[in-house]
Amino acid sequence: MRLAVNIDHIATIREARRAREPEPVAAAILAELAGAQGITVHLRGDRRHIKERDVELLRQVVSTKLNIEMAATEEMVDIALRVAPDCVTLVPEKRQELTTEGGLDVLGLGADLRGSIDRLRQGGIPVSLFVDPDPAQIEASARLRADAIEIHTGSYCAVRGAEQAQELAKIAAAVRAGQSLGLTVHAGHGLNYVNIRPVVALGGIEEYNIGHSIVSRAVLVGMERAVREMVALVYGG
Repeated sequence: MRLAVNIDHIATIREARRAREPEPVAAAILAELAGAQGITVHLRGDRRHIKERDVELLRQVVSTKLNIEMAATEEMVDIALRVAPDCVTLVPEKRQELTTEGGLDVLGLGADLRGSIDRLRQGGIPVSLFVDPDPAQIEASARLRADAIEIHTGSYCAVRGAEQAQELAKIAAAVRAGQSLGLTVHAGHGLNYVNIRPVVALGGIEEYNIGHSIVSRAVLVGMERAVREMVALVYGG
């Protein structure tokens, strides 16, 4: 089990002033020193936060695991093959959205995704698909020979009480489905210092990608402390 820290919003702060700081690479170094075992960034088509220069520098600096989230486009696959991250996570992308709004429609996009997956895997880059906790989407991911899935936990994080318990049950079923198909299972989106505990307790999830809540806390207490606190929750259960 590992925590991968998404540092997109360090770049969001930088781009708010079109400035040179804060530096995503510095945040990545601090996160690793605090115990994170991975760094994740989303290189969007509109380059709204993370830039190509960032991923190039991160590839030189990150000593744990560098995961690049991206759309399944020819441009992005070309960049990934050049930068050679440790993993690519293919995600849906809309220019007008504030953040990724849901999982990939692997069933509907299978033919379009296959070419990107094959190119990346032929280039030696493992591929994860960001999917909702839907068994049909997970089965489709396995058919496309993805190496892993990242379960979209946004619906679980957006509700409370009985609804949250229902969403947690969907995540648990998705984990079992992924494992039964030989897929490595990751999880992410909306996870924070409170709602992470029940998800960790499920077991079977090898990687948690968490960004917004860590960066938000880092603004108040510093990056290293914010990461250490999440590390304790993820690794300590």
